[in-house]
Amino acid sequence: MGIISLEGIEFFAYHGFLDEEQKIGNKYSVDISVKVDFSLAAKSDKLKETVNYEELYKIIREEINQPSRLLEHIGKRIITHSFKQFPGITDVEVSISKFN
Repeated sequence: MGIISLEGIEFFAYHGFLDEEQKIGNKYSVDISVKVDFSLAAKSDKLKETVNYEELYKIIREEINQPSRLLEHIGKRIITHSFKQFPGITDVEVSISKFN
């Protein structure tokens, strides 16, 4: 098992409990770590044997661009989408930070 992480990915998006927050927007940072058995990829040097972190980034971008009231809701969507896209992962940890 191993962990693949993307850290400090920054986005400008429109989230917040208040309507004003969703209109003005804000800067967000997302970190994600996925646990996966990458022993096959380590031996074969083939991307198809592991989690493609470019695809993982696309999942985060897609979910962060959908306005939500709560950061927890975004985090749950990222986790659900990650498990669906990559059945080999056994654990996902997401951290979302709001700059202002």
